[in-house]
Amino acid sequence: METNDALKALSALAQRTRLAIFRHLVGVGPDGAFAGDIAEALGVSPSTLSFHLKELAHAGLVYGEAHGRHVHYRADFSRMRGLVDYLTAHCCDDQPELCRLPDDAGRC
Repeated sequence: METNDALKALSALAQRTRLAIFRHLVGVGPDGAFAGDIAEALGVSPSTLSFHLKELAHAGLVYGEAHGRHVHYRADFSRMRGLVDYLTAHCCDDQPELCRLPDDAGRC
């Protein structure tokens, strides 16, 4: 992932509702969810949801597929992994074996 793409993705996620939408779509997995179901689950109005989904889609974090009058959204897991990889690319001074999970004793 390029720096500008990472900035766009991080910028999109730096808003409470968009972060909640993205986390919801990650949580439901690869099957995704219809916009109406996302709105209901998060207690967000359809117009507000639409605005935020557009921002997430512009950042490449989600994508939608039209099914008649309804749109089904999915998190782009490949893009999410790319962002995480970008953020951790130089972990521990390029020694990823030193980077431990939070429950490990030593952390970078």
